[in-house]
Amino acid sequence: MASTSHLNTVRASYDAVAADYARLLGTELAGKPLDRAVLAAFAECVRGEDPSRARAVADLGCGPGRITAHLDGLGVRAFGVDLSPAMVAVARRTYPGLRFEVGSMGALDIADGVLGGVLAWYSTVHTPPSELTPLFAEFARVLAPGGYALIAFKAGDEKIRLEHAYGHPVDLDVYRTPPDRIAALLTASGLTERARLIRAPDPHEKSPQAFLMAQKSS
Repeated sequence: MASTSHLNTVRASYDAVAADYARLLGTELAGKPLDRAVLAAFAECVRGEDPSRARAVADLGCGPGRITAHLDGLGVRAFGVDLSPAMVAVARRTYPGLRFEVGSMGALDIADGVLGGVLAWYSTVHTPPSELTPLFAEFARVLAPGGYALIAFKAGDEKIRLEHAYGHPVDLDVYRTPPDRIAALLTASGLTERARLIRAPDPHEKSPQAFLMAQKSS
């Protein structure tokens, strides 16, 4: 599990940038058709054949709630969890009709086997690769049999140091991870890969972007 000092550093950095992060990235998804397609496929999978019986989806590391709201617009009963109280405050103000909670995605206050889906939309990129195994095990724990996990991350194999982002000083490491490694770790956690997409970086991105969907055994 992630160390307390690591989590405190990530929390402090995102508390500092919360308002500007929301302002700068609020409409980013509108210009990314492939990202939207991945989210649409994930939403269709978790809704299943009878959307009225679909289980809830947790957007883990939800930030200011923009992806949670996007899933809600796709007919998914979604709620958000984020380590940063400032991010959660922004999300609650922006989307008052949705539920957002402060919490660590590595130690979720969620019962075993109750969710239809978990989404980690670039929220694992600050987790050292050595700590991904228990993190994915936690994702698998809260998923119901047949539930789906969607992980969006930066493809590569290196650590990038961030000391300034979104107009503020920060103290963050960003990990680019090989998709095969993410797939293997998900498999070890009891989640079977169902699909992956790797797209070329947009002009403002510095690495390929990866999306991997996996499913818990029924």
